Amino acid sequence: MKRTLTLTMLLTLSLAPSARAANEADYKAAYAAAEAASKEAAGMRNQWTTTVSTLAAAKKAGDGGNFDGAVAAAKEAEALAKASVFQATSEKDAWKAMEIR
Repeated sequence: MKRTLTLTMLLTLSLAPSARAANEADYKAAYAAAEAASKEAAGMRNQWTTTVSTLAAAKKAGDGGNFDGAVAAAKEAEALAKASVFQATSEKDAWKAMEIR
């Protein structure tokens, strides 16, 4: 329950609308943060496929000049990557509780 609530909060906060239009600098910063989180998840061998596709959508939107869409997609990708990192760390030893003794 607590884990689900935390994941829900991460995703909700990342999708909150911004008060102003995004520019290229906003996009580059959001994309860099998402890419770093994605690389961390990949390093843990727990990168979600939805993170990869959302990050690709952010790049496509940014390359097309749609910085609002690109920032939104990058923030979503970052939240997904952070959620996958959270999952990997929280379940690292959780299997022991499921083991038949």
